[in-house]
Amino acid sequence: MSRIPAPRRAVLAAGAAILCRPASAQPRYPDRPIRVFVPWTPGGATDIQMRAVCEVAAKHLGQPVVVENRPGASGTLGALAVKEAKPDGYTLSQMPNGVFRMPAMVARPQWDPLRDFTWIIRMVGYMGGVVVRPDAPWKTMAELIAHARANPGVVNYGTPGVNTTDVQMQRLARIAGIDWVSIPFRGAAPNLQALLGGQIHFSAETSAWADMALEGQVRPLALWMSGRVARFPAVPTFRELGYDVVGESAYGIAGPRGMDPEVVRTIHDAFKAAVYDPQHLAVIARFDMPVRYMDSADFTAEAAVQVEEARRIVQELNLRAS
Repeated sequence: MSRIPAPRRAVLAAGAAILCRPASAQPRYPDRPIRVFVPWTPGGATDIQMRAVCEVAAKHLGQPVVVENRPGASGTLGALAVKEAKPDGYTLSQMPNGVFRMPAMVARPQWDPLRDFTWIIRMVGYMGGVVVRPDAPWKTMAELIAHARANPGVVNYGTPGVNTTDVQMQRLARIAGIDWVSIPFRGAAPNLQALLGGQIHFSAETSAWADMALEGQVRPLALWMSGRVARFPAVPTFRELGYDVVGESAYGIAGPRGMDPEVVRTIHDAFKAAVYDPQHLAVIARFDMPVRYMDSADFTAEAAVQVEEARRIVQELNLRAS
């Protein structure tokens, strides 16, 4: 019987060792920090909520989850960045409703919500509405609407970005016969700062104003919620005032298309646990943000629904990207 030369025996032995190596020797996900884009300025409700949920999720993942703010472009810079990232689970983004709406507003969309992303988990929704300064002459939403109707093109309001909360205000304007002026900012913080500085008449903003309202810095006039909220029981909804305007824009996180299902499951499970963690629930209670959890499959299906809803809204309100 012929003998295998020593060098060849060494090569075969090394190959056998590799083949027999247990699966546990493969790199475990995650083995380094995960980056999550928050496409808003620091200090707003979304930024605070995302930092809270990422902090808790990191404990379950065993690696830091680093929040990186990328404000601008109506909250869509995170989507743009994550679209170009490797689908390895280390680059994710918070995904606001503008991600669905923007492609319907331009001739050449920069992304397709259904083809370019992996929808991982939906987490929470927004509480929001119209707030004014405490010294504003309008004590109720009816008074503000009457003033705006009597002074077309004069009343202006701030939003956290182009065609964000502006959608609710445009719907209200169409129903109530109002001509008022939208001024977009790069997030909640500059929007509310402009209100306090007297640069705008009112803010159409998510719940970043909640603590300010409790401290008397702003006065809420109406909410675009499906019902009143616990911490502001005296503030009516638009529906109560006779205007069918609701905007509980639920959001979650997504990654690039083509992610490994096991990696997606790991991220989903960590963030689901974080969403329901008392530490996170205490944070969103500050902003009256409701939990709107969906798993990966349901969130993917909901993305398709949101694409069609966005097209309808864009057509109804004749929205165009500026």
